[in-house]
Formats: sequence, C-alpha cells, structure tokens
Amino acid sequence: MEEELLLEGNVIQIRPQGYSMYPLFVPGRDEALIAPVEREALKRGDVVLYRREKSILVLHRIWKRRGDQLYLVGDNQRAVEGPLKPEQVKGILIGVIRNGVKFSVRHPVYVILSGIWLRLRPFRPVISHAAAAGKRLLRKIKFGP
Repeated sequence: MEEELLLEGNVIQIRPQGYSMYPLFVPGRDEALIAPVEREALKRGDVVLYRREKSILVLHRIWKRRGDQLYLVGDNQRAVEGPLKPEQVKGILIGVIRNGVKFSVRHPVYVILSGIWLRLRPFRPVISHAAAAGKRLLRKIKFGP
C-alpha cells in the first residue's frame, strides 16, 4: 500500500520497526515522513525506503553510490547491503516525528549529526555498547541497586 501511495506522488508517514536505524528511530516512539523519490538525485547520507528482493520494506541510509548502484547501511549496523537496483528504492526520508514534534532532514543539526554518525560506521558497536552501559549506570545511580 505504501508503495502505491508513493507512486501516486503522496508523502507517507510510517513507524519504523526494529533497531537498525537507532538512534535516529526508536520503535514505538518515532515516525518517518517519506516522499516520492527522484532516483537520479540520491546521494550518500540520504535515508531511503527500499524493498529487499521479494521481501520487506526497509529504511536505511545510503553508504555509497556507484553509478546506479546503491549500497546501504542501518544507523545501528556496520554491515553494508548492496548493490541495490534503482527500482528497489521506493521513497526518501524528508522528516522525522519524535514525541509529536516534526523536524526536517534538512535541519542543520540533523545534517551535521547524521554526517558524523555515517563516518563513525566502523565504530558503531563500541559506541552503542558504551551508551547502553552508561544508561544502565545512570539508572543504578539514580534508583540504587
């Protein structure tokens, strides 16, 4: 259904599932605004909605582009997926809704932070584990053992 709406030129709103795009998307909290896409304009760092071969729709970030071939990675992953065929790409992320507040992917803070996070791809597991350990420690300090 989402694909048809995008093909008709509509912007869609979806709730991403799973943690492959964490910290950008937290399941149950955040929503994604997806617009129809001009495949020729796609570039490194864009977050796109695509269909895996005979499978599910996935929302991941473009790691690199070589001609028509796209290579993608989730924000919480190191493994790069691809190459994808251009027709697998169905839409592009234009905004995020977090706790009812909408922000654009063109906002300077988003652009800077997503660029940094993309470059940190090799170190993501270490960063994620450190952040989780820090949260656990803060909870212990705040609430006790």
